[in-house]
Amino acid sequence: MGDERRAVNSGDDSGNDMVQPRVGVGVLLVDAQGRVLLTLRKFAPEAGCWSIVGGKLDFLESLEDCAIREAFEEVGLTIAIDSLLCVTDHILPEEGQHWVSPAYLGRVLAGEARNCEPEKTREVQWFRFDELPQKLTMTAKNAIEAYRRRFGFYSSAATANR
Repeated sequence: MGDERRAVNSGDDSGNDMVQPRVGVGVLLVDAQGRVLLTLRKFAPEAGCWSIVGGKLDFLESLEDCAIREAFEEVGLTIAIDSLLCVTDHILPEEGQHWVSPAYLGRVLAGEARNCEPEKTREVQWFRFDELPQKLTMTAKNAIEAYRRRFGFYSSAATANR
């Protein structure tokens, strides 16, 4: 009758017997031209895939504050959060990764997108919705799909009217 659960390695080397899921917060940034900002990951989870901007939640940090901080740290943008798009159960047993990943819709207030973390990120690029790369992370796919459901498949008017 025992509930057997296999621990997955989330990169936590704190000596815990049972590794816990981690929280990674993302933000989908869509510009006035209707393009989405993506980053090409160097490391797990999902190395070699394009992802939305985001990262690990710090202790005592709010989810929205994490998204704002990560946008500045990763791509040099000052942003505002408009709304929650979705939450992804980001479970990748083959990579030993387990994340709970809320994704927000954000708006750029200031800055020009650039790669501020070249040690972690290969590339930072704006993509039109009809020219997205094929290799997207699970969180990017889910956030983009949530955006499309909310605003329509290729709607650039949605960004202008937010």
